[in-house]
Amino acid sequence: MNFPILTTLIFLPLISSFFIFLSKGQKNDNSAIYISLFSSLATFILSLFVWFSLDLSSSDFQFLEEKSWINDFIKFKLGVDGISILFIVLTTFITPICIISCVNSVKTRVKEFLIAILILETFMLGVFCSLDLVVFYLFFEAGLIPMFLIIGVWGGPKRVYSAFKFFLFTLLGSVLMLAAIIFIYWLTGTTDITQIYEIKIPKEYQNILWLAFFSSFAVKMPMWPVHTWLPDAHVEAPTAGSVILAAILLKMAGYGFLRFSLPMFPLASEYFTPLIFTLSIIAIIYTSLVALMQEDMKKLIAYSSVAHMGYVTLGIFTFTKQGIEGSIFQMISHGLISAALFLCVGVVYDRLHSRMISTYGGLVNYLPKYSFLFILFALAGLGLPGTSGFLGEFLVLTGAFQKNYLIAMIATFGVVLGAAYMLWLSKRVIFGNTNNNEIKTLKDVNKLETLMLVSLGLLVIYFGFYPVPLMDTVNFSVDNLINNYELAIKSKGLN
Repeated sequence: MNFPILTTLIFLPLISSFFIFLSKGQKNDNSAIYISLFSSLATFILSLFVWFSLDLSSSDFQFLEEKSWINDFIKFKLGVDGISILFIVLTTFITPICIISCVNSVKTRVKEFLIAILILETFMLGVFCSLDLVVFYLFFEAGLIPMFLIIGVWGGPKRVYSAFKFFLFTLLGSVLMLAAIIFIYWLTGTTDITQIYEIKIPKEYQNILWLAFFSSFAVKMPMWPVHTWLPDAHVEAPTAGSVILAAILLKMAGYGFLRFSLPMFPLASEYFTPLIFTLSIIAIIYTSLVALMQEDMKKLIAYSSVAHMGYVTLGIFTFTKQGIEGSIFQMISHGLISAALFLCVGVVYDRLHSRMISTYGGLVNYLPKYSFLFILFALAGLGLPGTSGFLGEFLVLTGAFQKNYLIAMIATFGVVLGAAYMLWLSKRVIFGNTNNNEIKTLKDVNKLETLMLVSLGLLVIYFGFYPVPLMDTVNFSVDNLINNYELAIKSKGLN
């Protein structure tokens, strides 16, 4: 295929944002929504076409595009495999939902907000399609700018503080990764990811390079103890900002571990596994306990995200098929569930302008549809069998048991804590006594809110009962990743 389908996929939202920028006048907010919604849906359909056209029996990168960029020093190289395509589809699916959500939640500068969302979509898609280290880094860091604006302009009372904290944490974490990329170019003479896989980084440099990449991915994930920016960012971000942050931006780090840390630095990955296990366990247990103490709904869900990402890093570094596939499934599942939970918070926040749990109570008596959907996503969040939240955690724990029995037992206790804070949240918000008379006047979810939440709910249940499409997609890519890792370990006599 000569048609540059991946380039089109990446830059379609950017081109659409340009058209929205050119629109003039007072009455163009609706037209801006229509343009952005049409563009995001077209991008989603195009991503589905790429997914369905992918040869799932091969672990090779497909739909390859390569253009010389800067004097043959950097090549604009794109490609997808079974792992990256799932994150691409997740991105293109979540973006239209974010655009629909801003109809109720964003009241000022709607046009500019939509432009920021579409530009951010371009950068996120670029991350998952890049096959050059420099191009990956540019897309990876460029996403900070629109997200910084989304939090800083349309956020809550402490939006400036939260925006700068988010920006500085993630930027400082990535400085070392940039230095590592420069060193890799000096070492190998290329920034082409596929070539670096073949060349193989010398043993003596792997540890330091792994740590440089880790510094960026750990902050982005975020892992304990560099997670403190996430609750602040979530609390102050508008609903669409929280959705896109939880559903996609956090997954870039998990994708980075799978695309760079394991295949490029296998010996270092083996060496630092105890560190990852320790930080993952602390994240699972500690942030779950912190979540139990929260009085702000957004903060509770944010801390739960840190705990769920702990399962992701735990699964990736088990180096088992179940663990890695479980981590990928957990990331996709968490993307759907966390997006839905933040949308649920946004629904009641738009009505009462409060995120505090104490404001609510007895919603089931006045908002039955909303209550049903909230309970569904809360149960999915705690990993109820029959929802997508169960299978990811189950596979991760299965992989962990194969690697380290004690670590797996401690991580399993985190599931109990997850159930505790989710059920405690549901009890206080949905059930219990209604102490706030304003609740009695609230209207149930409207058509747009129902559309967003039901579409997410159907996928959560569908993948809970039938995960085959996701598993089949990643199967060969994960097998190839594990085989290359095991060969690298054997060649150095470390197994």
